[in-house]
Amino acid sequence: MSLRINDQAPNFQVETTQGKIDFHEWIGDGWAVLFSHPKDFTPVCTTELGYMANIQPEFEKRNTKIIALSIDSTGDHDNWLKDVEDVGGSAVNYPVIADTDLKVAKLYNMFPADETGAAEGRTAMTNATVRSVFVIGPDKNIKLMIVYPMTTGRNFDEILRVIDSMQLTAKHKVATPVNWQQGEDVIIVPGVNNEEAKKIYPDGWETLTPYLRKVKQPG
Repeated sequence: MSLRINDQAPNFQVETTQGKIDFHEWIGDGWAVLFSHPKDFTPVCTTELGYMANIQPEFEKRNTKIIALSIDSTGDHDNWLKDVEDVGGSAVNYPVIADTDLKVAKLYNMFPADETGAAEGRTAMTNATVRSVFVIGPDKNIKLMIVYPMTTGRNFDEILRVIDSMQLTAKHKVATPVNWQQGEDVIIVPGVNNEEAKKIYPDGWETLTPYLRKVKQPG
């Protein structure tokens, strides 16, 4: 069965570069980003892991852990991370999953459930579908899913932007408009009528259409 937004993120126990983890226990009461890679020692992925190492403090400010996945062993990961650190300029302080049996990739629909074999002998091309990003909330439900092609590096600043939006809208009855950035005006959700909105936003709001009401970002 395919995963969808708000489905429970499948739990798993797996070896990582920081030891064995139970995924749900590792997430704890915060948020998490799981981003996957088709193979170690691949050029685009090397730049991505390096960039994530550089901006890890930004995720930590948002109570969000990051974890990578690649379909190779922890030994291969350890050697690859030396390149990642050289290229990115920062040490990788987040775990990288060793999905050598394709278990996690299958759980998260990166491969069909009946995919056979293991990591040995596979290439980046045969693992091309392992280029996903999942954002998981404190309730362990999937909040976002994005799948990228192998030739296009991911925009992790966009993932931070989306986390800002999701954390804001989880606390307040608002949505965020196109290209929204932290601190900009937001939208009062249609489920809040004008009478209720007056109580929440006594300073008022801008009505663009009866269903599109913009207001200063709360909080």
